[in-house]
Amino acid sequence: MTGTTKSNQARRSDATRTAILDAARERFAADGYERATIRAIARDARIDPSMVMRYYGSKEGLFAAAVALDLRLPDLTGVPQGEVGRALVSHFLGVWEENEELTAVLRVGATNQAGAERMQGIFRDQLLPVARQVCPDPEQVPARAALCAAQLLGLALTRYVLRLPAARELTREELLAWLGPTVQRYLTAPNP
Repeated sequence: MTGTTKSNQARRSDATRTAILDAARERFAADGYERATIRAIARDARIDPSMVMRYYGSKEGLFAAAVALDLRLPDLTGVPQGEVGRALVSHFLGVWEENEELTAVLRVGATNQAGAERMQGIFRDQLLPVARQVCPDPEQVPARAALCAAQLLGLALTRYVLRLPAARELTREELLAWLGPTVQRYLTAPNP
């Protein structure tokens, strides 16, 4: 096999993977985890269903690959201690506003074990390190990160998934004013 042939195959393989992941993200967002099928995703990607299984092994493997989300959480070490909560809430609002994949993962996470595990992993791997940067007691980091996740995911659920009118109508500044101090307290206040 020549180098050109291998290069062409690699490009086709990359294009196929991209088509599968794009189709999967759209299908999981539209149908949820339970109703999305490998056949429908393959049809959307214009490939044979066996190719989906070849690349990802299972629906769970495909879901995990399709929702490999990076929350791009900020480094809070340069943020004044009293503004950490507001900075984190502001960042989350920006991420949720621009990323429909997060909404899809939240929908799936609320109804499916694989989705719940994916959300747990995202927050464990990405929110815990941020909480470690500012939490005064290292032993409390997991509990404090969980409290922050409860606030941020609760907001996301009511604003972007359930689309409650009162939650949708709050301005960014109102959300920062309400949630910033709460998240701040969770992260930095002395243990109650």
